[in-house]
Amino acid sequence: MTPRRAEIDPTAVAAVVLAAGFSSRMGAFKPLLPFGGRTLIGHVVANLREAGVRRIHVVAGFNAEALAPELAALDVVEARNPDFAKGMFSSVQAGVASLPTEVEAFLLSPVDVPLTRASTVGRILRAAASRGSAIVYPTFRGERGHPPLIRRALFAEILSGDGEGGLQALLARHDDEASEVAVFDWGCLIDMDRRDDHRLLAAALAGHRIPDAEECETMLESAAAPEAARRHGRAVAELAVGLARRLQRAGVPLDADLVEAAARLHDIAKGRPRHAEAGAELLRDFGFPEIAAAVAVHMNARFDDQRVDEGVVVHLADKLIQGEERVSLEKRFAPALARFADNPAALAGAKRRLAEAQAMSRAIEARIGPLGPRAATTLGAPTGADA
Repeated sequence: MTPRRAEIDPTAVAAVVLAAGFSSRMGAFKPLLPFGGRTLIGHVVANLREAGVRRIHVVAGFNAEALAPELAALDVVEARNPDFAKGMFSSVQAGVASLPTEVEAFLLSPVDVPLTRASTVGRILRAAASRGSAIVYPTFRGERGHPPLIRRALFAEILSGDGEGGLQALLARHDDEASEVAVFDWGCLIDMDRRDDHRLLAAALAGHRIPDAEECETMLESAAAPEAARRHGRAVAELAVGLARRLQRAGVPLDADLVEAAARLHDIAKGRPRHAEAGAELLRDFGFPEIAAAVAVHMNARFDDQRVDEGVVVHLADKLIQGEERVSLEKRFAPALARFADNPAALAGAKRRLAEAQAMSRAIEARIGPLGPRAATTLGAPTGADA
Protein backbone atom coordinates (compact mmCIF):
# COMPACT_ATOMS: atom_id res chain seq x y z
CA MET A 1 0.00 0.00 0.00
CA THR A 2 1.38 3.40 -0.95
CA PRO A 3 1.56 6.18 1.66
CA ARG A 4 -1.57 8.24 2.26
CA ARG A 5 -1.65 11.35 0.10
CA ALA A 6 -2.72 14.81 1.17
CA GLU A 7 -6.39 15.69 1.08
CA ILE A 8 -7.77 17.16 -2.15
CA ASP A 9 -9.03 20.73 -2.30
CA PRO A 10 -12.41 20.38 -4.03
CA THR A 11 -11.81 23.66 -5.87
CA ALA A 12 -8.81 22.06 -7.57
CA VAL A 13 -10.90 19.29 -9.12
CA ALA A 14 -11.83 19.45 -12.81
CA ALA A 15 -14.16 17.37 -14.93
CA VAL A 16 -13.09 15.71 -18.16
CA VAL A 17 -16.17 14.99 -20.28
CA LEU A 18 -15.64 12.50 -23.08
CA ALA A 19 -17.58 13.49 -26.21
CA ALA A 20 -15.27 12.47 -29.04
CA GLY A 21 -16.67 9.11 -30.16
CA PHE A 22 -18.40 8.13 -33.39
CA SER A 23 -21.83 7.49 -31.78
CA SER A 24 -22.10 4.65 -34.28
CA ARG A 25 -24.57 2.51 -32.31
CA MET A 26 -26.80 5.52 -31.67
CA GLY A 27 -27.05 6.43 -35.34
CA ALA A 28 -26.97 10.10 -34.37
CA PHE A 29 -24.38 12.39 -32.79
CA LYS A 30 -24.84 11.85 -29.05
CA PRO A 31 -23.55 15.12 -27.57
CA LEU A 32 -26.11 17.20 -29.50
CA LEU A 33 -29.13 14.96 -28.92
CA PRO A 34 -32.00 16.65 -27.02
CA PHE A 35 -32.11 15.80 -23.35
CA GLY A 36 -34.26 17.46 -20.71
CA GLY A 37 -34.69 20.72 -22.58
CA ARG A 38 -30.98 20.93 -23.37
CA THR A 39 -28.52 19.07 -25.51
CA LEU A 40 -27.01 15.98 -23.92
CA ILE A 41 -23.67 17.74 -23.47
CA GLY A 42 -25.49 20.76 -22.05
CA HIS A 43 -27.25 18.57 -19.49
CA VAL A 44 -24.02 16.86 -18.39
CA VAL A 45 -22.23 20.20 -18.03
CA ALA A 46 -25.13 21.74 -16.09
CA ASN A 47 -25.19 18.75 -13.75
CA LEU A 48 -21.48 19.05 -13.01
CA ARG A 49 -21.84 22.76 -12.33
CA GLU A 50 -24.76 22.12 -9.99
CA ALA A 51 -22.43 19.81 -8.05
CA GLY A 52 -19.92 22.64 -7.70
CA VAL A 53 -17.46 21.68 -10.45
CA ARG A 54 -16.36 24.90 -12.13
CA ARG A 55 -13.53 23.75 -14.40
CA ILE A 56 -14.94 21.55 -17.16
CA HIS A 57 -12.94 20.24 -20.14
CA VAL A 58 -14.85 18.53 -22.95
CA VAL A 59 -12.92 16.25 -25.28
CA ALA A 60 -14.10 16.60 -28.87
CA GLY A 61 -13.12 14.52 -31.87
CA PHE A 62 -15.66 13.12 -34.30
CA ASN A 63 -17.91 15.91 -35.57
CA ALA A 64 -15.92 18.41 -33.51
CA GLU A 65 -16.81 21.30 -35.80
CA ALA A 66 -20.53 20.76 -35.18
CA LEU A 67 -19.94 20.52 -31.43
CA ALA A 68 -17.69 23.59 -31.14
CA PRO A 69 -20.48 26.26 -31.08
CA GLU A 70 -22.30 24.41 -28.30
CA LEU A 71 -19.12 24.16 -26.24
CA ALA A 72 -18.48 27.87 -26.73
CA ALA A 73 -22.02 28.66 -25.57
CA LEU A 74 -21.52 26.43 -22.52
CA ASP A 75 -18.27 28.25 -21.69
CA VAL A 76 -16.22 25.09 -21.24
CA VAL A 77 -12.70 24.25 -22.38
CA GLU A 78 -12.60 22.25 -25.59
CA ALA A 79 -9.84 19.64 -25.69
CA ARG A 80 -9.55 18.48 -29.29
CA ASN A 81 -8.48 14.87 -29.86
CA PRO A 82 -7.21 14.36 -33.42
CA ASP A 83 -6.66 10.66 -32.67
CA PHE A 84 -10.25 9.95 -31.55
CA ALA A 85 -10.46 7.02 -33.99
CA LYS A 86 -7.94 5.17 -31.79
CA GLY A 87 -10.52 4.82 -29.06
CA MET A 88 -11.52 6.20 -25.68
CA PHE A 89 -8.08 6.03 -24.07
CA SER A 90 -6.77 8.58 -26.58
CA SER A 91 -9.60 10.91 -25.53
CA VAL A 92 -8.74 10.46 -21.85
CA GLN A 93 -5.16 11.38 -22.70
CA ALA A 94 -6.30 14.48 -24.60
CA GLY A 95 -8.44 15.53 -21.66
CA VAL A 96 -5.68 15.02 -19.11
CA ALA A 97 -3.16 16.86 -21.32
CA SER A 98 -5.47 19.88 -21.37
CA LEU A 99 -5.60 20.24 -17.57
CA PRO A 100 -3.53 23.06 -16.03
CA THR A 101 -1.00 22.39 -13.31
CA GLU A 102 -3.24 23.64 -10.50
CA VAL A 103 -5.69 20.80 -11.09
CA GLU A 104 -5.04 18.08 -8.51
CA ALA A 105 -7.64 15.58 -9.71
CA PHE A 106 -10.32 15.09 -12.34
CA LEU A 107 -13.72 13.47 -12.60
CA LEU A 108 -14.02 11.32 -15.71
CA SER A 109 -17.52 11.82 -17.08
CA PRO A 110 -18.57 10.16 -20.37
CA VAL A 111 -21.23 12.24 -22.11
CA ASP A 112 -23.36 9.13 -22.54
CA VAL A 113 -23.79 8.53 -18.77
CA PRO A 114 -26.21 11.42 -18.27
CA LEU A 115 -28.33 10.41 -15.27
CA THR A 116 -25.68 10.61 -12.57
CA ARG A 117 -27.17 13.04 -10.08
CA ALA A 118 -25.40 16.24 -9.05
CA SER A 119 -25.75 15.02 -5.46
CA THR A 120 -23.79 11.89 -6.41
CA VAL A 121 -20.97 14.00 -7.81
CA GLY A 122 -21.01 16.04 -4.62
CA ARG A 123 -20.74 12.87 -2.55
CA ILE A 124 -17.69 11.79 -4.56
CA LEU A 125 -16.06 15.20 -4.07
CA ARG A 126 -16.66 15.11 -0.31
CA ALA A 127 -15.21 11.62 -0.08
CA ALA A 128 -12.14 12.66 -2.07
CA ALA A 129 -11.63 15.71 0.13
CA SER A 130 -11.20 13.50 3.19
CA ARG A 131 -9.22 10.63 1.72
CA GLY A 132 -5.79 10.04 0.27
CA SER A 133 -6.91 7.61 -2.42
CA ALA A 134 -5.47 7.84 -5.92
CA ILE A 135 -8.90 6.91 -7.29
CA VAL A 136 -12.38 7.29 -5.78
CA TYR A 137 -15.14 5.23 -7.37
CA PRO A 138 -18.85 5.75 -6.80
CA THR A 139 -20.66 2.45 -6.25
CA PHE A 140 -24.32 1.53 -6.39
CA ARG A 141 -25.11 -1.80 -4.74
CA GLY A 142 -21.42 -2.65 -4.91
CA GLU A 143 -20.98 -1.96 -8.64
CA ARG A 144 -18.57 0.79 -9.67
CA GLY A 145 -19.96 3.58 -11.80
CA HIS A 146 -19.23 7.09 -13.12
CA PRO A 147 -17.64 9.48 -12.64
CA PRO A 148 -14.51 8.13 -10.93
CA LEU A 149 -12.17 10.72 -9.48
CA ILE A 150 -8.52 10.31 -10.47
CA ARG A 151 -5.65 12.14 -8.77
CA ARG A 152 -2.68 13.87 -10.36
CA ALA A 153 -0.37 11.06 -9.19
CA LEU A 154 -1.70 9.02 -12.13
CA PHE A 155 -1.64 11.76 -14.77
CA ALA A 156 1.87 10.99 -16.06
CA GLU A 157 1.11 7.30 -16.38
CA ILE A 158 -2.06 8.08 -18.31
CA LEU A 159 -0.26 10.45 -20.65
CA SER A 160 2.57 8.00 -21.35
CA GLY A 161 0.35 4.93 -21.63
CA ASP A 162 0.09 2.92 -24.83
CA GLY A 163 -3.61 2.31 -24.34
CA GLU A 164 -3.27 -1.46 -24.00
CA GLY A 165 -6.38 -2.59 -22.16
CA GLY A 166 -7.66 0.99 -22.01
CA LEU A 167 -8.00 3.15 -18.93
CA GLN A 168 -9.66 0.29 -17.07
CA ALA A 169 -6.48 -1.78 -17.20
CA LEU A 170 -4.36 1.16 -16.06
CA LEU A 171 -6.62 1.89 -13.10
CA ALA A 172 -6.78 -1.78 -12.20
CA ARG A 173 -3.02 -1.70 -11.61
CA HIS A 174 -3.69 0.85 -8.86
CA ASP A 175 -6.62 -0.84 -7.23
CA ASP A 176 -4.83 -1.02 -3.89
CA GLU A 177 -4.73 2.80 -3.97
CA ALA A 178 -8.44 3.13 -4.75
CA SER A 179 -11.41 3.66 -2.47
CA GLU A 180 -15.15 3.53 -2.99
CA VAL A 181 -18.02 5.70 -1.85
CA ALA A 182 -21.53 4.26 -1.78
CA VAL A 183 -24.04 6.36 -3.70
CA PHE A 184 -27.77 5.94 -4.04
CA ASP A 185 -28.04 6.49 -7.75
CA TRP A 186 -28.58 3.77 -10.34
CA GLY A 187 -27.96 6.43 -12.99
CA CYS A 188 -24.21 6.27 -12.37
CA LEU A 189 -24.20 2.77 -13.90
CA ILE A 190 -26.29 3.35 -17.03
CA ASP A 191 -24.89 4.48 -20.36
CA MET A 192 -26.77 5.57 -23.45
CA ASP A 193 -25.62 3.70 -26.54
CA ARG A 194 -28.72 3.21 -28.68
CA ARG A 195 -31.87 5.10 -29.65
CA ASP A 196 -33.98 3.11 -27.21
CA ASP A 197 -31.53 4.03 -24.42
CA HIS A 198 -31.91 7.70 -25.33
CA ARG A 199 -35.68 7.48 -25.27
CA LEU A 200 -35.80 5.62 -21.94
CA LEU A 201 -33.26 7.78 -20.13
CA ALA A 202 -34.78 11.02 -21.41
CA ALA A 203 -38.16 9.83 -20.10
CA ALA A 204 -36.60 8.89 -16.74
CA LEU A 205 -34.87 12.24 -16.29
CA ALA A 206 -37.85 14.20 -14.99
CA GLY A 207 -38.38 11.90 -12.02
CA HIS A 208 -34.77 11.06 -11.33
CA ARG A 209 -34.28 13.74 -8.67
CA ILE A 210 -36.38 11.51 -6.38
CA PRO A 211 -34.96 8.09 -5.46
CA ASP A 212 -36.91 5.05 -6.56
CA ALA A 213 -37.78 2.03 -4.42
CA GLU A 214 -34.45 0.28 -5.03
CA GLU A 215 -32.46 3.40 -4.19
CA CYS A 216 -34.53 3.87 -1.02
CA GLU A 217 -33.80 0.28 0.00
CA THR A 218 -30.08 0.90 -0.61
CA MET A 219 -30.18 3.90 1.72
CA LEU A 220 -32.00 1.92 4.40
CA GLU A 221 -29.39 -0.83 4.13
CA SER A 222 -26.55 1.69 4.33
CA ALA A 223 -28.06 3.20 7.49
CA ALA A 224 -28.67 -0.27 9.00
CA ALA A 225 -32.34 0.57 9.51
CA PRO A 226 -34.16 -2.18 11.41
CA GLU A 227 -36.16 -4.59 9.27
CA ALA A 228 -39.35 -3.76 11.18
CA ALA A 229 -38.85 -0.07 10.34
CA ARG A 230 -38.44 -0.95 6.66
CA ARG A 231 -41.66 -2.97 6.63
CA HIS A 232 -43.46 -0.16 8.44
CA GLY A 233 -42.11 2.30 5.87
CA ARG A 234 -43.43 0.23 2.99
CA ALA A 235 -46.90 0.06 4.59
CA VAL A 236 -46.88 3.82 5.25
CA ALA A 237 -45.77 4.43 1.65
CA GLU A 238 -48.68 2.40 0.28
CA LEU A 239 -51.21 4.46 2.24
CA ALA A 240 -49.43 7.79 1.66
CA VAL A 241 -49.25 7.33 -2.10
CA GLY A 242 -52.95 6.45 -2.21
CA LEU A 243 -53.77 9.66 -0.33
CA ALA A 244 -51.44 11.69 -2.54
CA ARG A 245 -53.04 10.38 -5.73
CA ARG A 246 -56.53 11.25 -4.45
CA LEU A 247 -55.35 14.72 -3.45
CA GLN A 248 -53.77 15.23 -6.86
CA ARG A 249 -57.08 14.39 -8.52
CA ALA A 250 -58.71 16.97 -6.25
CA GLY A 251 -56.30 19.61 -7.52
CA VAL A 252 -53.78 19.64 -4.66
CA PRO A 253 -50.26 20.08 -6.10
CA LEU A 254 -48.28 17.18 -4.67
CA ASP A 255 -45.36 15.08 -5.86
CA ALA A 256 -46.48 11.50 -5.27
CA ASP A 257 -42.99 10.14 -5.96
CA LEU A 258 -41.56 12.39 -3.24
CA VAL A 259 -44.33 11.23 -0.89
CA GLU A 260 -43.49 7.58 -1.57
CA ALA A 261 -39.75 8.03 -1.05
CA ALA A 262 -40.20 10.05 2.16
CA ALA A 263 -42.65 7.47 3.51
CA ARG A 264 -40.30 4.59 2.77
CA LEU A 265 -37.42 6.46 4.40
CA HIS A 266 -39.11 8.23 7.30
CA ASP A 267 -37.75 5.77 9.90
CA ILE A 268 -34.30 5.40 8.35
CA ALA A 269 -32.74 6.43 11.68
CA LYS A 270 -35.15 4.48 13.88
CA GLY A 271 -33.54 3.58 17.18
CA ARG A 272 -31.33 6.66 17.28
CA PRO A 273 -32.01 9.65 19.56
CA ARG A 274 -34.38 12.16 17.93
CA HIS A 275 -34.67 9.82 14.99
CA ALA A 276 -36.72 12.15 12.78
CA GLU A 277 -34.03 14.84 12.89
CA ALA A 278 -31.27 12.25 12.62
CA GLY A 279 -32.94 10.71 9.58
CA ALA A 280 -33.34 14.10 7.92
CA GLU A 281 -29.67 14.90 8.48
CA LEU A 282 -28.69 11.54 7.00
CA LEU A 283 -30.84 12.13 3.91
CA ARG A 284 -29.39 15.60 3.42
CA ASP A 285 -25.94 14.01 3.48
CA PHE A 286 -27.11 11.44 0.94
CA GLY A 287 -28.16 14.33 -1.31
CA PHE A 288 -31.96 14.43 -0.98
CA PRO A 289 -32.96 17.65 0.81
CA GLU A 290 -36.62 17.58 -0.31
CA ILE A 291 -37.11 14.16 1.24
CA ALA A 292 -35.19 15.22 4.33
CA ALA A 293 -37.65 18.08 4.85
CA ALA A 294 -40.62 15.68 4.84
CA VAL A 295 -38.88 13.15 7.07
CA ALA A 296 -37.93 15.85 9.59
CA VAL A 297 -41.60 16.51 10.45
CA HIS A 298 -42.94 12.97 10.56
CA MET A 299 -42.89 12.89 14.38
CA ASN A 300 -43.76 16.50 15.23
CA ALA A 301 -45.47 18.90 12.87
CA ARG A 302 -47.17 22.25 13.29
CA PHE A 303 -50.19 22.27 11.00
CA ASP A 304 -51.79 25.57 10.02
CA ASP A 305 -55.10 24.01 8.90
CA GLN A 306 -54.47 25.18 5.36
CA ARG A 307 -51.46 23.82 3.49
CA VAL A 308 -51.46 20.13 2.68
CA ASP A 309 -48.00 19.24 1.42
CA GLU A 310 -45.89 16.09 1.12
CA GLY A 311 -44.76 16.29 4.75
CA VAL A 312 -48.37 16.44 5.95
CA VAL A 313 -49.36 13.39 3.90
CA VAL A 314 -46.41 11.36 5.18
CA HIS A 315 -47.01 12.47 8.76
CA LEU A 316 -50.68 11.48 8.71
CA ALA A 317 -50.05 8.18 6.92
CA ASP A 318 -47.43 7.31 9.54
CA LYS A 319 -49.95 7.98 12.29
CA LEU A 320 -52.56 5.77 10.59
CA ILE A 321 -50.21 2.79 10.40
CA GLN A 322 -49.13 0.93 13.54
CA GLY A 323 -46.41 -1.50 12.59
CA GLU A 324 -47.92 -2.64 9.29
CA GLU A 325 -51.57 -2.40 10.36
CA ARG A 326 -54.02 0.34 9.36
CA VAL A 327 -55.52 1.80 12.56
CA SER A 328 -57.49 4.82 13.71
CA LEU A 329 -55.69 7.81 15.13
CA GLU A 330 -57.22 7.09 18.52
CA LYS A 331 -55.83 3.54 18.55
CA ARG A 332 -52.46 4.73 17.31
CA PHE A 333 -52.13 7.26 20.14
CA ALA A 334 -53.72 5.18 22.89
CA PRO A 335 -50.43 3.55 24.06
CA ALA A 336 -48.69 6.92 24.35
CA LEU A 337 -51.59 8.51 26.21
CA ALA A 338 -51.65 5.59 28.66
CA ARG A 339 -47.89 5.53 29.08
CA PHE A 340 -47.69 9.24 29.88
CA ALA A 341 -50.75 9.39 32.16
CA ASP A 342 -48.58 10.29 35.17
CA ASN A 343 -46.30 12.66 33.25
CA PRO A 344 -48.22 15.89 32.57
CA ALA A 345 -45.65 17.41 30.22
CA ALA A 346 -45.27 14.27 28.12
CA LEU A 347 -49.02 13.71 28.13
CA ALA A 348 -49.60 17.23 26.87
CA GLY A 349 -47.16 16.57 24.07
CA ALA A 350 -48.89 13.35 23.04
CA LYS A 351 -52.28 15.07 23.10
CA ARG A 352 -50.90 17.90 20.97
CA ARG A 353 -49.56 15.41 18.42
CA LEU A 354 -52.93 13.66 18.31
CA ALA A 355 -54.72 17.00 17.81
CA GLU A 356 -52.30 17.90 14.99
CA ALA A 357 -52.92 14.56 13.26
CA GLN A 358 -56.69 14.99 13.63
CA ALA A 359 -56.47 18.47 12.11
CA MET A 360 -54.50 17.05 9.17
CA SER A 361 -57.08 14.31 8.73
CA ARG A 362 -59.91 16.87 8.67
CA ALA A 363 -58.06 19.05 6.16
CA ILE A 364 -57.43 16.14 3.83
CA GLU A 365 -61.00 14.87 4.14
CA ALA A 366 -62.25 18.36 3.28
CA ARG A 367 -60.45 17.98 -0.04
CA ILE A 368 -61.07 14.34 -0.93
CA GLY A 369 -63.94 13.21 1.25
CA PRO A 370 -63.80 10.56 3.98
CA LEU A 371 -60.53 8.69 4.17
CA GLY A 372 -62.57 5.51 4.26
CA PRO A 373 -62.82 4.03 7.75
CA ARG A 374 -61.39 0.74 6.67
CA ALA A 375 -61.27 -2.24 9.01
CA ALA A 376 -57.80 -2.66 10.45
CA THR A 377 -56.19 -5.17 8.15
CA THR A 378 -52.99 -6.75 9.33
CA LEU A 379 -50.30 -6.73 6.66
CA GLY A 380 -47.72 -8.00 9.08
CA ALA A 381 -46.86 -8.07 12.76
CA PRO A 382 -47.20 -4.67 14.48
CA THR A 383 -44.00 -3.23 15.90
CA GLY A 384 -45.62 -1.07 18.58
CA ALA A 385 -43.96 2.03 17.15
CA ASP A 386 -44.20 5.16 19.30
CA ALA A 387 -46.74 7.78 18.34
